[in-house]
Amino acid sequence: MSQDRTYICIDLKSFYASVECRERGLDPLTTNLVVADPERTEKTICLAVSPAMRARGVPGRCRVFQIPPDIDYMMAPPRMQLYIDYSADIYAIYLQYISKEDIHVYSIDEAFMDVTDYLPMYRMSAKELSMKIMEDVYAATGITAACGIGTNLYLAKIALDITAKHVEDHIGILDEESYKRTLWSHKPLTDFWRIGSGIAKHLEGAGIYTMEGIAKADEDMLYRMFGIDAELLIDHAWGRETTTIADIKAYRPKENSISSSQVLGCDYDFEGGRLIAKEMADLLCLELVEKGLVTDSISLYVGYSRRLQKKSAHGTITMPVTTSSAKKIMGYTQELFEQIVDRNAPIHRVTLAFNRVVDEMYQQYDLFTDPAEIEREHKIQKTMLEIKEKFGKNAILKGMNLEKGATTIERNRQIGGHKSGE
Repeated sequence: MSQDRTYICIDLKSFYASVECRERGLDPLTTNLVVADPERTEKTICLAVSPAMRARGVPGRCRVFQIPPDIDYMMAPPRMQLYIDYSADIYAIYLQYISKEDIHVYSIDEAFMDVTDYLPMYRMSAKELSMKIMEDVYAATGITAACGIGTNLYLAKIALDITAKHVEDHIGILDEESYKRTLWSHKPLTDFWRIGSGIAKHLEGAGIYTMEGIAKADEDMLYRMFGIDAELLIDHAWGRETTTIADIKAYRPKENSISSSQVLGCDYDFEGGRLIAKEMADLLCLELVEKGLVTDSISLYVGYSRRLQKKSAHGTITMPVTTSSAKKIMGYTQELFEQIVDRNAPIHRVTLAFNRVVDEMYQQYDLFTDPAEIEREHKIQKTMLEIKEKFGKNAILKGMNLEKGATTIERNRQIGGHKSGE
């Protein structure tokens, strides 16, 4: 590599589906398997399809009904805890070669590594080290991996996403020159990291269809089209990326927040939606207590039934106190819900966020707050967390969790909105 640093980006191919195949003693390369919840409708999205199905043209995130009827396949219910366990085992393999300070876990099945200082020590090229790590992952778990190698994080990602797909060993290698030589004319633009269909369509309107087109376009025009985001777009068009893993590790956001979101299994009426928001507020309050945090700002987003094509409701409310009290926060959440939500429109999606989250040492009271009462509630919340930790999330519930339409009990059995498999 011609530049100072060398990065690799490793992706576990069709990860969820490959895990399910291996758990059944089957070869993911020859087995037709999809990971999807059979209890949901055929419109549900497949979390993954096996490499064998992808080889037959089935996209990785299709809906069940989109699978061609002539393909016989098995359906595996998602087991998120199992996938997390596999991912942790694979991360342990990475740590045998690379320090955690030089690894950025991008997702459950993808990780970046800065291998610059390790290549002389191992007396290996980046490709040789990548192959060694991939072989160890396969030997330990049976999971096949692909890899991108680049002189910056962006090129490593593009080498993985585009170049690795067209070589037999599934290892793509790029520097700025080879990127311009081989991918400047590549179509479609949506194959490139961080270019979605909306950006691509906007560029097409200006007659731009390739990365070379972006690189050679009038920069003022791009800034008018995309604002500050044009800077990243232009850099990536030239194959440049200044952010390093060290920068990512050192980053600290100016403001923190925590949030929860759910797509409801069916449309809810106003009162049902209010119950969902209340449950979500209660669970997020427990998360605040668990992490030793407090907040003074709540944001709520409510999406209506798709058949209405009605604009979502959203709003933010600021509390006069900084707290983790479920009693106070649920009260303000209910107030915000009543302010912004249409009483006559069926509800399909709810997102709740606590903004400006800070350490509980900054907890504040107002004239109407009894500190002793807040402390009693805090102790009860702590006790609830201890019981849940010892006996499971559903070991202790509130009356609202047993009401018709409540979702907390089911969500407590999930990880990331999908069944944990436990």
